[in-house]
Amino acid sequence: MKRVAKGLYRFSSSWTGTIIIVLLLIFFVAQSFVIPSGSMKRSLLIGDFLFVKKFAYGIPIPELPWVGLKVFPDIHGNGHLIEGQRPQREDIVVFYVPKDGKTHFVKRCVAVGGDELLYYNRHLLIHMHEGDAWMQQHYPEARTVKALGKLWLDNPYRAKYPGIQYRPEYDSNIFLQMLYRVNEVDMKPVYVDTLKTRSYSLGGKPVNAFYKRIEPDHYYMVGDNRDNSDDSRFWGSVPYSLIIGQPWVTYFSLEYRSYARVFKGGALGGRDHQALRKVCGPNLRLDSAKCEARWNRHRFAVRWDRIGRSITALEREVPRDD
Repeated sequence: MKRVAKGLYRFSSSWTGTIIIVLLLIFFVAQSFVIPSGSMKRSLLIGDFLFVKKFAYGIPIPELPWVGLKVFPDIHGNGHLIEGQRPQREDIVVFYVPKDGKTHFVKRCVAVGGDELLYYNRHLLIHMHEGDAWMQQHYPEARTVKALGKLWLDNPYRAKYPGIQYRPEYDSNIFLQMLYRVNEVDMKPVYVDTLKTRSYSLGGKPVNAFYKRIEPDHYYMVGDNRDNSDDSRFWGSVPYSLIIGQPWVTYFSLEYRSYARVFKGGALGGRDHQALRKVCGPNLRLDSAKCEARWNRHRFAVRWDRIGRSITALEREVPRDD
């Protein structure tokens, strides 16, 4: 036994052993992930460095870091070496975005296969496939809406997760954006006469909502920052084969955005006048040189209160950093 232990120690101390151990950890246990955009603000912040639990939903087929080359063939046809439990409603999930199958995204799972969704301005209505009685039993605090002959829960997760918000960073309306891009979005435009909301004309027909029934073994992923999120509403449900894992713990958090990105936005979004106002105070103009100087002094600040925190703890707290 001692001989085996010494052999393992020598192997792990070598460069080859170290590389193999690190790869095994990345393949099967945890992988680093950085939040690049504000679509999950204010639950997860730009500059949060996370460990992703790779075994949360089975073991996805391992791939070489940075290269994206799969190490094993997909013999089960579901993107996983070992199949596991599926994402649940409310879970924050890391996955490959369906539009290219390569880019990592992180969003909240709002609906699973068989569920139905209605979306209109600042309202996400969910009819869960278990039925009306089940929904009333499990979501007693959620506001209910009667539509299309069944019961719907209106934004059922917001009371539980304070970071879920509708705070547009730009002077725009994401519902209207979906109408303008109706041929590019995943949801179907409909008119529901019981919804108390403004209707629009689309092709000569009234429209006041978007509808979607989730496909079997698929998951609808929507950002907590719902007015500023590129998510399933635009590119569709995520199949189990593209699920990677679940955010586990924040091991570092850094405010690294430039003043230009926070003030104007960029390719990944990032305009954040809430954060800028917090740093510059109520009296400085956000477009002033003094505000820019103050932000530059704040830039690269470490968010010490987020380091070492589990995601399940952070997502239930009232956010302090906008």
